[in-house]
Amino acid sequence: MMEIFGILLFALGIFISVALHEAGHMGTARMFGMKVTRFFVGFGPTIFSFKRKETEYGLKAVPAGAFVKIVGMTPQDDDVAPEDEPRAMWRFPVWKRTVVMSAGSITHFALGILILWGLFSFVPLNDESKLQSQPVTIAAVSPCVELQWGVDPATQRERTCEKGVDPDSAAVKLGLQPGDTITALNGQAVVGWDAMTAVVRASGGKEISVTYDRNGASETKSVTLPVAERVKQEVARDPDKTVEDVTPADLEKVGMLGITPVIPKSAAGPIDGIGEAADQTVFMFEGTFEALKRFPEKIPALWAALTGDERDPETPISVVGASRIGGELFDRGEWPSFILLLAALNFFIGIFNLLPLLPLDGGHIAIAWFERARSWVYARLGKPDPGRVDYFKLMPVTYVVILIFGGFTLLTVAADIVNPIQLPF
Repeated sequence: MMEIFGILLFALGIFISVALHEAGHMGTARMFGMKVTRFFVGFGPTIFSFKRKETEYGLKAVPAGAFVKIVGMTPQDDDVAPEDEPRAMWRFPVWKRTVVMSAGSITHFALGILILWGLFSFVPLNDESKLQSQPVTIAAVSPCVELQWGVDPATQRERTCEKGVDPDSAAVKLGLQPGDTITALNGQAVVGWDAMTAVVRASGGKEISVTYDRNGASETKSVTLPVAERVKQEVARDPDKTVEDVTPADLEKVGMLGITPVIPKSAAGPIDGIGEAADQTVFMFEGTFEALKRFPEKIPALWAALTGDERDPETPISVVGASRIGGELFDRGEWPSFILLLAALNFFIGIFNLLPLLPLDGGHIAIAWFERARSWVYARLGKPDPGRVDYFKLMPVTYVVILIFGGFTLLTVAADIVNPIQLPF
């Protein structure tokens, strides 16, 4: 039930952002004096509408987007009344038309940045830097320890131990519990996860005393740490290294305690949140451009997923797939990831709409500047201005783009329904 509510909530967030996209077009058009006759949320039959001044506002039955009608978007528009000719959009300077056509994407960018700022400023998030500046509190205790490092062929992840098959972990033998705070090893105070694990890893096969606080009382117990094969820390921290890349030279024998730490949480605050949001925005923009470049090579993987192969988690997803993932994140209580996904989707929609292809906003912007550049060149050559681009001549190319995008959308939606991307447990 909570997952369904999360799906609806995420879909509502997308719906609102798309409506604000169109509102961005409308607001800038009216600011420059262009005539806006309609602004509707949704498509299909009209549920209700009202008119204020010269613009009709309304809600339609199918909540699948929004649209705005600006008079004279192209010179070929044939529904421009004589009295509206001076306010037709195509008559305005190219820079004003560029602002109007890019306002939708700019709105998405502003929304994404605002969402990130709110997240980093006011939502307590994992702060791993604080994990190094305070005693380690235990979040979970591993029941056993995997002595030989390996990869699970089913999940392609590092294999975990199996209770009853692999030996008990040192933490189990010590009787450690979630909530305990480790304060000293071998009688020496220890602060920070890295400092604690450095002592543990170096003590494989040796007896070590562990001092910990539980409910305000301090206890000290001793245990011999098992020697386990693990990936070297410098290798594990390499972002370009995957488990498939690990070689025997990347492994070492170390001591293992068998605990997972509680990662402290904190909110950056409204000032520091600006920098956090800016860094995440740059990261998401880079990721979006990289994803767009890889779209063509991912189409075969999408088709393979639709025909029964395992779904590649790096294949594109549709709004349907994003909403389903958002619902699952909501159901798990992973609000930060839910919010990050919504911000990322706003950035993607904003960038995608600026691609220089009709019928996207970027296509209209590209034509406007092509007209300007062509007029400048003709003027320098002493030739008469060739005038405006004939949109009717571009319709075959536009239809091809629509068919390609439409087919790609159907493919992603089908894959998201038949073989959706699964979040890791």
